[in-house]
Amino acid sequence: MNLYIVFVILICISATFAYINQKFIKIPFVIGLFLLSTIITLLVLSIRLFIPQPYVGLKELVEHTDISGFILNVMLGFLLFAGSLHTNWLHIREQLKKITLLAIAGVLISTVIIAILFYGVSLLIHIKIDFIYCLLFGALISPTDPVAVLGILTKAGVPKKIESIIVGESLFNDGVGVVVFIALLETAQSGGNTFSFSHFGMLFLKEAAGGILFGLIAGYLLHFIINKIDNYETEVLLTIAFVMGGYAAALALHISGPLAMVVMGLLLGNYKSHTTMSNTSKEYVYKFWEVIDVILNALLFIIIATVLIVIDFKPSYFLIAVISVFIVFISRVIVVYLPKIIAPKTFNIDNSEAKLLVWGGLRGGLSIALVLSLPESNEKYIILLATYCCVVFSILVQGLTIKKLIK
Repeated sequence: MNLYIVFVILICISATFAYINQKFIKIPFVIGLFLLSTIITLLVLSIRLFIPQPYVGLKELVEHTDISGFILNVMLGFLLFAGSLHTNWLHIREQLKKITLLAIAGVLISTVIIAILFYGVSLLIHIKIDFIYCLLFGALISPTDPVAVLGILTKAGVPKKIESIIVGESLFNDGVGVVVFIALLETAQSGGNTFSFSHFGMLFLKEAAGGILFGLIAGYLLHFIINKIDNYETEVLLTIAFVMGGYAAALALHISGPLAMVVMGLLLGNYKSHTTMSNTSKEYVYKFWEVIDVILNALLFIIIATVLIVIDFKPSYFLIAVISVFIVFISRVIVVYLPKIIAPKTFNIDNSEAKLLVWGGLRGGLSIALVLSLPESNEKYIILLATYCCVVFSILVQGLTIKKLIK
């Protein structure tokens, strides 16, 4: 099946599920699509003993499609630019210290906590997992997902202060998580004995600092070019070119493409935005990227649900996967409350706000994409099932109950 047919099928499914959700279920957009996609996937799995053809065909399609590459190398750049373009930098700047603590220290601490607990549980239930893979699981599941956060929390009525912290954290911490993941994956592929803190530090500096600098340069260049014209068709086309070309260039330079797109979107959407574009151009550019955001969100959460097809459901794997949901939640509690206790002046939030930060730390497509990029092994399928359970809990349970928690 060629790529165009796959795209047609995904768009048709997205439109159908979006209509069903809007007409009958009436829950947040991405949650509705993910829920319906998961239900359909479970139905395919349940009838495979009686009618195997749909399952076999879908499994072959999922296995032969580079889902990880498509999400990480194509979709993520568009989604992060669209999200950051609509984000108010003034609100982010007011909470920048808290965001920095959560996005950098939070990811590193969470990675270690999750790895230790996950390794301990695997020993208790007699599943052999090397500790380096436990660290990899910690790295890929620790970042809160920008797509899930932007698609759910911004429409849930979260107080502006907490919304700014969660959105800012989710936009920046994926870059940190990806860098940690890459460093650990290199260690795992080399036999697990060559981890170097100096190598990790240089890699982190190159990826993160390089990505931010690249985003600033590309964002200012885009701002400068757009400022010289007043034609909304050309301005929309320029933003597409800069996102596609900029993201590809960042990946080729081995710097953080996600961070580059976040910075570029923030700069274009906030730096002299009242003079850069006319009101007509601004409306068209913003509406275009809003529609792109909606379409790609729909595709992403349908793709995530289909991953269920290739997961191995051994009882012991399922047990550790369920326990991992609690492990990830515990790590989130520690990451939020630790700076609140240690540095109350810097991390000045009350208990109600802390609860919202804990419950609003959603996981999504980024974690799935990273786990699918792991080399084939038994550990990969254990971690894949654990990651999927965490994402399901995050989107369907946390995402659906965040409004009630706010009230």
